[in-house]
Amino acid sequence: MTDLSRRKMLVGAAASAATLGVAAARAASFGNPDSPPEGRINGKSPTSLDEPGPQNPVLASQFPSFQDPPATDVNGMPLFWASFNNAHKRFQNGGWAREVTQDDFAISQDISGVNMRLATNGVRELHWHQQAEWAIMLDGKCRITIIDEQGRPQVADVKTGDLWYFPPGLPHSLQGLGASGAEFLIAFDSGKATEFNTLQLTDWIAHTPPDVLAANFGVPAEAFKNTPLDNLWIFQGEDPGPLAAAQRAVRSPKGEPAHPFIFSLGDLPPARQTRGGFVQIADSRNFNASANVAAALVTVKPGGLRELHWHPNADEWQYYIKGSARMTVFDTGPRAQTADFRPGDVGYVKKSLGHYVQNTGDTDLVFLELFKSDRFAEVSLSDWLTRSPPQLVMEHLNITAETLAQFPRDRPDILPV
Repeated sequence: MTDLSRRKMLVGAAASAATLGVAAARAASFGNPDSPPEGRINGKSPTSLDEPGPQNPVLASQFPSFQDPPATDVNGMPLFWASFNNAHKRFQNGGWAREVTQDDFAISQDISGVNMRLATNGVRELHWHQQAEWAIMLDGKCRITIIDEQGRPQVADVKTGDLWYFPPGLPHSLQGLGASGAEFLIAFDSGKATEFNTLQLTDWIAHTPPDVLAANFGVPAEAFKNTPLDNLWIFQGEDPGPLAAAQRAVRSPKGEPAHPFIFSLGDLPPARQTRGGFVQIADSRNFNASANVAAALVTVKPGGLRELHWHPNADEWQYYIKGSARMTVFDTGPRAQTADFRPGDVGYVKKSLGHYVQNTGDTDLVFLELFKSDRFAEVSLSDWLTRSPPQLVMEHLNITAETLAQFPRDRPDILPV
């Protein structure tokens, strides 16, 4: 054997060994993409995973997927987690409120949120907004009043699971009822909107010349001498009495609004239901008044998965009501990041970015998906792949026809354990 032949044989053997080594490494690191390598699986040296610096264990323990992310996470992304749990509360006699806006949650461009509590007979004073207001009752009972631009009033009582929608500029009020009052979530169709910057009745009256008030209302100016100089915002009111009496008192010859401003999402039959959970959807197609906010109320059974999907028409603002969850968001780059969510937390997914939501607890996971849109729209990954030419999909994923045949073909929305 010549030196050249021997050298060729050695090089070939080395190449084969290298190929086998790479294959073995890939097999050993399945679920951990080789380039770029991320995740604790890459920590080989004794101290590469240590954390000797200052820590807040109480806070860190709430974010297992930040502290120990899946090895499939890659590169950085804008933070898509926020929470009402660390939002400042403003208390008044009659209730309280706290909010998450774009000032606190930079990614949230389309929607801001307010969590409000009204005590028994507590009143959110007569006011209006420059943005649309969408809300869901979280607990208790509340009376709403509103009048539309044609002078048609509506007075109604809403319970847990019910919605209301007030278009921009329409004046309204809210009052807690019964022994427990009311707690609800409000969403405005602008990330910059804030509960603490609304157009309020008492402010306007206090800052209008008395002679103008007298001329406008046909009463002496002295009638307004006790108008509060500071707005009421939330205050303790009196029992508003029976609903029917309130409705009679505001009745107008112009009739009632063309579409009710309230809707019972909690009582709505599921749009999709599987062994893994169900989805209830409210948008302008069934909640006609809600012209600019679409919503899905999602319930995922323990161990279930809100399937891999994306929304092509709007950003998604999430509010977690019950249970615990994990979500990974996928973006171009590639970029992927995983976060954990619990009751009172808020998530945000930009339009068309892929994601899933997994129930990580032992009770039902319940959360809201809100969109600045007149309709709910979604694309399912499994639906796309099973409605594409099979050979094309098999070539992309390097899978067999038998594997592809097992993919769900009925757009499950929520998958069981």
